[in-house]
Amino acid sequence: MADPEYELFAIRYATRDAQRSEHFIGRDPHDGPMPMDYFMWLARGGGRSFVIDTGFNAEIAKQRRRTFLRCPVETLRAFDIDAADVRDVILTHLHYDHAGNFDRFPNARFHLQERELAYATGRYMQYPRLSHSFEVDDVCGIVRLNYARRVLFYDGDAEIAPGLTVHAAGGHSAGLQFVRVNTRRGPVVLASDVSHFYENMTSERPFTTAFHVGDMLVGFDRLRAAAPDADHIVPGHDPLVMKLYPAPSSDLSGVAVRLDVPPSGPAHSWEVERGNARNNEDQAPCERSRNECD
Repeated sequence: MADPEYELFAIRYATRDAQRSEHFIGRDPHDGPMPMDYFMWLARGGGRSFVIDTGFNAEIAKQRRRTFLRCPVETLRAFDIDAADVRDVILTHLHYDHAGNFDRFPNARFHLQERELAYATGRYMQYPRLSHSFEVDDVCGIVRLNYARRVLFYDGDAEIAPGLTVHAAGGHSAGLQFVRVNTRRGPVVLASDVSHFYENMTSERPFTTAFHVGDMLVGFDRLRAAAPDADHIVPGHDPLVMKLYPAPSSDLSGVAVRLDVPPSGPAHSWEVERGNARNNEDQAPCERSRNECD
């Protein structure tokens, strides 16, 4: 029996201004603006709906100085989904921007790599450089859900449902996983934070929040191995996603996009355009003061 073909959506719920130097280990020789978007994903098919990550709320956005655009859980209503009816939530990892709002899904089971909960409650959390990516209340909440037998743990790759699999790719966080979803255009790989931006993967320069850099580099290889080609990989935080894919309807323009249809062009072409704009910005002061830039 053939695997179901899922509808697949990305919901943009927050954003923040940032610089390129914040997104690449080793910084970037051409620093400049590079904003970051925050997403929740929805897969729907075979009579089931799967929410992938749960975002954060307005309170956390204020604390962490993020621009909160909308509640991702409330936005599910635009897809005729009530959070109380959701039975399966996949958490790619437990960082604050992926595991907040878990309590808004009172009847769901949560799918998580076992190593991630061990990491989030283990000895490494005494180091602020690593623990700052977590919210203690979120982590404690997942522990409570485990006591309530509502967390399903995985040790590596696993099938959640026909046509929907998770794949371990630690590095950014010890128990990070990405999700592979069968759609009408073939399998689409939701990278989550295995690759924050297209450019992290294509340039093989990992994001700055890192538990194990070597595993992050191997994670790029795992993404490529799981996808038919680069156009079937969707990074976790890149604003280009909203440019490359269409809105499900006119009233969701700027709010959500369909990922089960081909992108409007290769991500590489947008990266080149973004790079050219950056280079033009870099060259402008050099024209005014060649000696200073040299």
